[in-house]
Amino acid sequence: MKKTLMLLAMVVALVILPFFINHGGEYGGSDGEAESQIQAIAPQYKPWFQPLYEPASGEIESLLFTLQGSLGAAVIFYILGYCKGKQRRDDRA
Repeated sequence: MKKTLMLLAMVVALVILPFFINHGGEYGGSDGEAESQIQAIAPQYKPWFQPLYEPASGEIESLLFTLQGSLGAAVIFYILGYCKGKQRRDDRA
């Protein structure tokens, strides 16, 4: 019981602490940071290709990113569940 409460307190601290560490700070993704670093190192660099689809807004981009991650997780866990079920079926036979 004591171990569970300690772990729960640590999880709550990890969730709440980031809100107070950099309060009011701007969140910039790694893509923007990578672009600025590339421009600093090699200003003459030209991208190899352009995106096939540019989302209309940041919210749509976040939605598509979340959807992609969710579908990927669904495929991975489906395969894991299928393999585990197949293993149990073979063990019973």
